[in-house]
Amino acid sequence: MGTWILNGSVPERGQNRLTTKHFYIENGKIAAIRDGSEGAPDTAGHETIDAKGKLVSAGFIDMHVHLREPGFEYKETIATGTRSAARGGYTTIACMPNTRPVIDKPETVRYVLDKAETEGIVRVLPYGCITKNQLGRELTDFAALKEAGAIGFTDDGVGVQSAQMMKDAMALAASMNMPVIAHCEDNTLVEGGAVTEGEFARKHGMKGIPNESEAIHVGRDILLAEATGVHYHVCHVSAEQSVRLIRHGKRHGVKVTSEVCPHHLLLSDEDIPGMDANWKMNPPLRTPKDVEAVIAGLEDGTIDIIVTDHAPHSEEEKARGMQLAPFGIVGFETAFPLLYTKFVRTGRWTLEFVLDRMTSKPAELFGLPWGVLEVGREADLTLIDLETEKAVEPSQFLSKGRNTPFAGWKLYGWPALTMVAGKTVWSE
Repeated sequence: MGTWILNGSVPERGQNRLTTKHFYIENGKIAAIRDGSEGAPDTAGHETIDAKGKLVSAGFIDMHVHLREPGFEYKETIATGTRSAARGGYTTIACMPNTRPVIDKPETVRYVLDKAETEGIVRVLPYGCITKNQLGRELTDFAALKEAGAIGFTDDGVGVQSAQMMKDAMALAASMNMPVIAHCEDNTLVEGGAVTEGEFARKHGMKGIPNESEAIHVGRDILLAEATGVHYHVCHVSAEQSVRLIRHGKRHGVKVTSEVCPHHLLLSDEDIPGMDANWKMNPPLRTPKDVEAVIAGLEDGTIDIIVTDHAPHSEEEKARGMQLAPFGIVGFETAFPLLYTKFVRTGRWTLEFVLDRMTSKPAELFGLPWGVLEVGREADLTLIDLETEKAVEPSQFLSKGRNTPFAGWKLYGWPALTMVAGKTVWSE
C-alpha cells in the first residue's frame, strides 16, 4: 500500500506561479507525479494526505548545523536536533565536528551515524575535522574518516591558522575527491571581540571584529584551492570583502562555493537592541552595507546555498551577556518562514529561487542524491503552509536551544509536515 499526497502546490519552473500536483509514494520513493489538471487519481486502498493549500517542496538540506552530541548534550542532542530540523522542513543535515570529543577519529564518526540511525529522525551527514583536536597542528587521517562516513573536512568553530596546514589539507582532500569546508577567521584580528566593528561596537565601547578577519582567510584559501584543485567551500559568508573575493575566484575558474545564513541576510549590527547575547553569533552581524553585499552575492550566484548554522546553547550560557556568552543562535525552525516572509512575500525573490538554494543546489554542490521532486527519487518531502501567520515562540521550539534574535517576529511559511524516504517524521 502506497500513499497519495493530493492537491499539492508546486512552483512551475521559471514561471513564478504555482501549479497543482498529486504525488504517489511507494517503498520510500516517489513512484508517480500527476498533474492536477488530469483530475484526482484513484486512491482506493491507499493512504491519502490532502495537501490542498500547502506548498509541496523537496525536503530541505542544511549543510551546516551543530547537533552538539557527543559532549554537549545539555545544549542539544541528535534526538532533539533532528526533531527541530524536521519541524523546520529539513530532511538532510550535515553536522559540524566541534563536539567533545571532536569528530577527528573514525569511531566518533561512527558514533554519530549510529546515534542518528537509532535516535534521529532525519538524515545526518557528519563532517570530520581537518586537524587533530581542531588545534591546527596535525592533519587527521582523512582516508579513515572518509571510510567511516565523513562527507568532508572542516575545523568549523575555528579557522585553520597555518596556510601550510590548509594547503596540505586541500591537497590531500583533492586527491580523495573530498571537499574542504572552511570557517574563515584570522585569530589575531578577533581576540576579545563579541560584535562586528561598526555602529553598535562604537556606541557601547566594545572591541569590534573586523571584516578582514573573515576575508583574509577567504582570499588565502581561494589561492590555495586554485593551487590544489580542491572543492573549497566557505562557511557562513558575512562580509562584503568575502563576497568580492569569492566572485573573483569563481570568475577565474577556482572550485570555490559558499553559503549564507538567514540572519546575515536579514539583520545588521544596527538592529541589535542592546546587550542581549541572543544577537551574538560568529561571524557577527555585520553592517547594512555587508547585508546588501551578501544578498547581492546570493542573487548573482557568488553565494551558492542557504544554511542555518543552527547553534544551540543553554539559557544560562546566553544569560552571561554580550561579552561573555558563547557565539551562536538556533536556526532550523525559523529559516524558511524568515526567508519566505522577508524576501518572497515582498517580491524580491521568487519561491523557486529560495527553494533551489535550500534543496537542489546543496545536493548538487555536495553530490547528494536528494533535494529534487522527481519520479524514482527518495520521497523526502516538506509540506508548507504559506498562508497562516504565526509568531516565533522560542518556548515552543523542539530544539533545546531558545537562543534566537527573532522571538516575536510574525512570519508566514511554516512547515506543516516532513517526510523522509516516504515516512512522515514530523507533522503539525
